[in-house]
Amino acid sequence: MVGSQNVSIGKLAAIIGLGVGVMLIILGRDPLDSMANGCTIWRETGLLGVPAPAVVCIIAGFSLLVMDWLYKLLFCPLELLRASDDVGYIAEDGRSRAQAANEVRRRRKTGELPPVYPNGWYRVLDSSVLEKGAVKNVYVLGEQLAVFRGQDGKAYVLDAYCPHLGANLAVGGRVVGSCIECPFHGWQFQGNDGKCVRVPYAEKVPLFAKVRCWPSCEVNRQILIWFHCDGEDPQWTVPEQQEITKGEWVYRGRTEHFISAHIEEIPENAADIAHLAHLHTPGIVSGVDLRYTNSKTWEFLRHDWKVQWEPESEPNKHCSQMHVKHALTVFGRHWPLLDVHVVARQVGPGLVFLLFEHSFLGRGVIMHCVTPVEPLLQCVSHTIFYQSNIPPLVPKFILRAECIQFERDVMIWNNKKYISKPLLVKEDSAIQKHRRWFSQFYSENSPRLQYQRNTLDF
Repeated sequence: MVGSQNVSIGKLAAIIGLGVGVMLIILGRDPLDSMANGCTIWRETGLLGVPAPAVVCIIAGFSLLVMDWLYKLLFCPLELLRASDDVGYIAEDGRSRAQAANEVRRRRKTGELPPVYPNGWYRVLDSSVLEKGAVKNVYVLGEQLAVFRGQDGKAYVLDAYCPHLGANLAVGGRVVGSCIECPFHGWQFQGNDGKCVRVPYAEKVPLFAKVRCWPSCEVNRQILIWFHCDGEDPQWTVPEQQEITKGEWVYRGRTEHFISAHIEEIPENAADIAHLAHLHTPGIVSGVDLRYTNSKTWEFLRHDWKVQWEPESEPNKHCSQMHVKHALTVFGRHWPLLDVHVVARQVGPGLVFLLFEHSFLGRGVIMHCVTPVEPLLQCVSHTIFYQSNIPPLVPKFILRAECIQFERDVMIWNNKKYISKPLLVKEDSAIQKHRRWFSQFYSENSPRLQYQRNTLDF
């Protein structure tokens, strides 16, 4: 993932080639003129007066760009990381997307909200971005956290602020064994319990010197933390996808979005069956802007959905399942080969496993993770792992299609108001059923948004 932020070697070579070619055209002279006393072979073979070396450089540069694009398309994971203002807002009257987003957030009515941080497991990082001895500064659940990997290979999560004089352990902090060292005065805190084990200039370490240690786990190549408003221990475990652990399914990409909404709004879509026919029937070629998705231009392609949502019983009452049957219609003709059956299993408030199984397209999973950043800001990631023997283009297309459909929902979530007592018809009964199921993740002391002070009350 880090490498995706850098310019590839092929692209760099292409840029250099194109630059040299353009420079030769601008200079209007042959670099070989100084050789062979005015030899005109290159100039005579030029195209419309353009020096031949310039033509060669331009063609080579363009070819390298095409090869770089094809390589990424066919072999590299798909990574679409959206900023909070990129999706879900309409910028009009000369405003930028950032201006439009700020205006919506400032003026929108939020409604009577449930508690803002449900109890459960939440993703904080992908395992691949945390190498041994590395530390990351992460902001989730309204808290600054230091996530680091000890020399023992284990990932640890502590509150970021040192109790001594408040330095951020994750900004300049150093990993020492299974401890993290404060960059300010060198105090060292154990990753497994947060206790201070060394003060370099003191004879004795205070017994009460410690930082909060967050219960965490590393599974399915993700690092997750457990949140409970009363500090209770984890009440369930995160299911391990054996195909990922064994390497049978490989990483093929991820998307990331920041959504301005209450966390409950997002999983509730699973029970809102009626919205699928209205919002997600238009083909993915019609895009994500809801003003144009129903354009007659794109009516030749339609998605048809059959959905059923049900909670699971004990001992898995914290889980629910949505069964989705998807069919594709092109110019009024059904294409059975592209029918897909997806089982979306939600585990707690912040994790969903979308399992794909198809005789032609193969098997895989999209891990849909919702992590509260702030009370009304959610980080949502979709990470796809797929059969290693299936061409990467297949899971990348599935992830891209999922992203398009998801971004239609983002436009709704970013602009809607939460209705605590919605006006429903009998066909909406699953929505109330879902709200009753989701309420198990709230406790009496769960933090709520206090409008008067615009802060959290713990």
